[in-house]
Amino acid sequence: MDTIYALSTAQGKAGVAIIRVSGPLAFGAAQALAGAVPSPREASLRILRAPDGMRLDEALVLTFAQGHSFTGEDVVEFHVHGSTAVVAAVLDALSTLDDLRPAEPGEFTRRALENGCLDLAQVEGLADLIDAETESQRRQALRVLSGDLGKRAETWRTSLIRAAALLEATIDFADEDVPVDVSPEVTELVTSVTNDLEREISGVTTAERIRSGFEVAIVGAPNVGKSTLLNALAGRDAAITSEVAGTTRDVIEVRMDLGGLPVTLLDTAGIRETDDIVESIGVERALARAQAADLRVFLITAGDTPDLNPEPDDIVLNAKADLSDNPADGISGKTGLGVSDLIARITAILSKRASGAGLATRLRHKQAMERGLAALQSALALLPDGEDTAEITAEEIRTAIRALDSLVGRVDIENILDEIFASFCLGK
Repeated sequence: MDTIYALSTAQGKAGVAIIRVSGPLAFGAAQALAGAVPSPREASLRILRAPDGMRLDEALVLTFAQGHSFTGEDVVEFHVHGSTAVVAAVLDALSTLDDLRPAEPGEFTRRALENGCLDLAQVEGLADLIDAETESQRRQALRVLSGDLGKRAETWRTSLIRAAALLEATIDFADEDVPVDVSPEVTELVTSVTNDLEREISGVTTAERIRSGFEVAIVGAPNVGKSTLLNALAGRDAAITSEVAGTTRDVIEVRMDLGGLPVTLLDTAGIRETDDIVESIGVERALARAQAADLRVFLITAGDTPDLNPEPDDIVLNAKADLSDNPADGISGKTGLGVSDLIARITAILSKRASGAGLATRLRHKQAMERGLAALQSALALLPDGEDTAEITAEEIRTAIRALDSLVGRVDIENILDEIFASFCLGK
């Protein structure tokens, strides 16, 4: 395998920049630039020199032996001063060494996957951790990166391999000393995994929202104070406000961190019938985004009837409470009345939803689990038929195993035979 190198920290000026080298020639590259190579997992201060002897920088050099590094290969890290000139000089020096090449995007992580240091879900968790902007995103990404989803998938896999092995034993080794009726244990194993999958699938949508962000739409009639409220929530003039009805023609988005949750506030066009073609497009977009949003904040005035029916968690407030003699359940973006209470309500509602998030965070995870669940439901339906459908039932369980293996990027059915021989001592 090629030896690769790249800058592992962000581009631009910094106190320290890390240049990583991974592959069979990594230690040789370190020796070429730094002279004596530190022992694995030890750091040492070295003078880096180009092949022509020119001094490049004074750097901290760390080495990691094969099997004990991020990629699973021999790895060297040069912790150099973080100027663009130093980084460019060290990278240029590495480029002159034989059989080294620049890494492709994501290649270090790909090697970690190929070498078994990370599973596919952990790779996705790492990507999410790098992109995390809020506390909830950080916590969720770390759960996936730590391998929690992979551990859960391994538990399911072990149970299903056992169930398939029991069925295979009744089919292929009927004359041997194996249980006569395996259906009770198989039913228990399959039912347990089925229940787990149903719970995990139900939490995917919320987990996806934590990763990508919740949407909260502010809706109401024209000139009811939606843009003023958005500006108050954002703490800046994100939307144009005026006394002229229909000022907002498009959906305006403001990204916020509410209680550690990523939230996008949507200021939508005032919903009303209009002959203005441009405004009517804005109204259509407002209705579509409001319907798709995770939560809606309705601003109404006396006698208003919302064009959308509020859902159970939606918040309905009396608009322009600063002009009302009865400010109960009211809000005013102009004076700030009720704004902090609204933020607290939105945060509480979304936090409660976020508590139901599962370990699976992506559509790919959901689809894999749904395929596995469908196969297991078919298996449960066939189990009462006993030996007549045992082979088909076993195949449905194997289908579920393959679907769940795709969660972590592994497809392997040979372990079913291993389980048979290990559990029933049938190898002769």
